Amino acid sequence: MAETVDYYLSLNSPWTYLGHRRFANLVESHGLDVRVHPVDFARVIFPATGGLPVGKRSPQRQAYRLVELERWRKYLDVELNIHPKFWPADETLGAGMVLAAGSTDAVSLAGAILRAVWAEDRDIADRNTLLAIAGECNLDAEGLMTMAELDTVAQQRVTESEEAIERGVFGAPTYLFKGEPFWGQDRLDFLERAIKGET
Repeated sequence: MAETVDYYLSLNSPWTYLGHRRFANLVESHGLDVRVHPVDFARVIFPATGGLPVGKRSPQRQAYRLVELERWRKYLDVELNIHPKFWPADETLGAGMVLAAGSTDAVSLAGAILRAVWAEDRDIADRNTLLAIAGECNLDAEGLMTMAELDTVAQQRVTESEEAIERGVFGAPTYLFKGEPFWGQDRLDFLERAIKGET
């Protein structure tokens, strides 16, 4: 039986975007299962853990964030618009679609939505944009949207957000492996070491 990684992400997070492809490759190369959790940081996790949305952080922190994004963009050679046109976007519907997609499709769909924000200047709060993105992933876009709009899926996201807090999650992305958290795309090397049993 394959081991499992819990993947806590925000569809608005550039750090999740920067790490997503490398995480997906790591999962595939090690034959891992993934549980994808597009949780609500802004309304559930940050208020409980002391986090702040970017716009409420000090000017110094906001400025340094941009410096770091530029560094990582160059280092990883990843297409990244540091000032995306539609950001931050309401990720409620997109998160619902990811939850509805099931693990393998959820990784693919989350990656496409992240890319839409950070590389393609698309509005992921727009229903038609999300339908198009899901279609480009060869998924049942209308079916996923129907599920995303259900109250039960919205409640599932709240529940998973509350469980994330209990599990020590406070920022995106966070990868949990055997109960051990790895916060940030710059911790993927440590995650891989843990998967290999080297820590």
